[in-house]
Amino acid sequence: MTRFRLLFAALSFIATTAAAEPASEASIRELLSVTHARELVDSTNAQLDKQMNVGIRIALGERKPTGKQQQAIDNMKSKMLVVMRDELAWERMEPLYIRIYRESLSEDEVAGMLNFYRTPAGQALIRKMPLMMQKIMPEIQGMMGSATPKLRQVQREFMTEMKAASE
Repeated sequence: MTRFRLLFAALSFIATTAAAEPASEASIRELLSVTHARELVDSTNAQLDKQMNVGIRIALGERKPTGKQQQAIDNMKSKMLVVMRDELAWERMEPLYIRIYRESLSEDEVAGMLNFYRTPAGQALIRKMPLMMQKIMPEIQGMMGSATPKLRQVQREFMTEMKAASE
């Protein structure tokens, strides 16, 4: 009897999910507008330079690059920033957002989000999220910094295993 209940519940869930109307492009565009998605993408792109500097510092560790090395690093960073900003431009990101939102959200879910994001609390979340993410990223990078020696050890062990397996 319990199996039948579970089967019925699963089938009901599938039927309800399948019956949910996918979000329309118009409602998704409205959600993107209300959530200031374009501004968030643009501000993320503006943070790329800082993020790259942190990544370079972590990669270098205690080593101090020579003048020529620093010039090469700066050159590489400039070129990478141009590529990243071009690839992550809103004009390229918007169709991606629309496609993923349509695949993931129903019209009712988007309507609920719009109701929330139009409230003062929703707008506060939108305004404060980039700052919260800015605060989270260095924490995560710090955590990853301590993981680097462990990852290198795993890599060394893997190389030893691969060498032994080849003999």
